[in-house]
Amino acid sequence: MRVGQGFDIHRFADDDRPLVLGGVRIAGERGLHGHSDADAVAHAVSDALLGAAGLGDIGQHFPDTDPQWKGADSMMILREVVSKVHAAGWMVANVDVNVICERPKIAPHRTQMEQNLVDAVGAPVSVKGRRAEGLGSIGRVEGIACMAVALLMS
Repeated sequence: MRVGQGFDIHRFADDDRPLVLGGVRIAGERGLHGHSDADAVAHAVSDALLGAAGLGDIGQHFPDTDPQWKGADSMMILREVVSKVHAAGWMVANVDVNVICERPKIAPHRTQMEQNLVDAVGAPVSVKGRRAEGLGSIGRVEGIACMAVALLMS
């Protein structure tokens, strides 16, 4: 068994791009700034899986300096990561995710996020929403952070 942890953070964008978290487009909320679609949940899960498999990090495989990944669907990136993990001889046992933000509220979108992630990862995934209680940049509603832990089995 191997364990990996992932982390991602994005500030809110100044333009009108959509907010995407765990493959869910959340209407009425500011999107996140990033090279891809800035899905912090998918990015953190990807990093947790890559780390657990000893395959580096998301930036090594999908660099933000490569125009091919501009505006990319992060759930597609996650599916590619899962393929790399399987090719390295690992199976995903489960993933646990914390989304840290003041807004949007995660609870109304949790079930769909979990289903999207389960479909991409092929294993149980739990998603929890956490608040920063007004502390720091996340508490000032300047962005969203996400942490993920993945367990792999050979």
